[in-house]
Amino acid sequence: MENEFIQFQHDELKRLIEKHANSEGRTNTIVPSLRFFCTTTPSEFLHTLYEPSLCLIAQGSKAVGLGEELFSYDNHRYLIASVHLPARIQILEASGEKPYLSLQLTFTMDQILEILKEFDDEENSIQQPECGLYFGENSSLLLDPILRLVRLLENPKDIGILAPMITREILYRIVQDKGGAIIRQFAKNGSLAQRISKAITMIKNDLAEPLRIETLAKEAEMSASSFHHHFKRVTTMSPLQFQKSLRLQEARRLLMVEAMEASNVAFQVGYESPSQFSREYARLFGLPPIRDVKRIRESFESA
Repeated sequence: MENEFIQFQHDELKRLIEKHANSEGRTNTIVPSLRFFCTTTPSEFLHTLYEPSLCLIAQGSKAVGLGEELFSYDNHRYLIASVHLPARIQILEASGEKPYLSLQLTFTMDQILEILKEFDDEENSIQQPECGLYFGENSSLLLDPILRLVRLLENPKDIGILAPMITREILYRIVQDKGGAIIRQFAKNGSLAQRISKAITMIKNDLAEPLRIETLAKEAEMSASSFHHHFKRVTTMSPLQFQKSLRLQEARRLLMVEAMEASNVAFQVGYESPSQFSREYARLFGLPPIRDVKRIRESFESA
């Protein structure tokens, strides 16, 4: 009976996303922090930057690469990103008859912290920080408030009052789920995971600055070796690999959106050598900067 009800919820969610999403690509909705994604074709690996968010697939499946790790999930599971993480994603199942359909609900750790104030969960605290990506099993308890949030698109006048309340309920269900302790660790003041999260924000905000492990470790109140170890547990990457991935993703955005020269982009994201930038860019994206941007633009034009 439970599985049948979950399938009924998924069917409604698919219908609503198809109704309100663009036929291809991402759609920002009038519900704050809620986005849809729809595509009718499988994809190669694409690079993205996850922000703290809940991601749920209504139809199809997707692979997620984080560092050397590779995960896959479909409409039986949801994904939680607790920190900003550069990742690779690949749409595995999509067609004209059954398009890939998903939603993303972004949130902040302050919202999680507000929920934690309502109950005592010390017995579930985690000493060692865990990976910033978590996959949980879908349930009718979680899908119910998600559906109610999406239904608000049918009644826009209710969004201002009801969307914050329903979002809070969704986050409550997440932190109460089996993996809730993993998510809660990133919101707790002073926890190892929260200190690593602050370091991630520092790297992201000072992208073009040289990476100084000692400074980051001091801010996190750890030794350099302990900081490196915990950082890799959370991101599956070393701090240097993490910064490099962020830099190259921002460089690609600047090349596409700002139409800047590759050498200027290299300096803006922190590279001192344009040739080194070009090599590392090609290593990550498969082509040197100019050829990569040309390929992307041609694919958009043909689409």
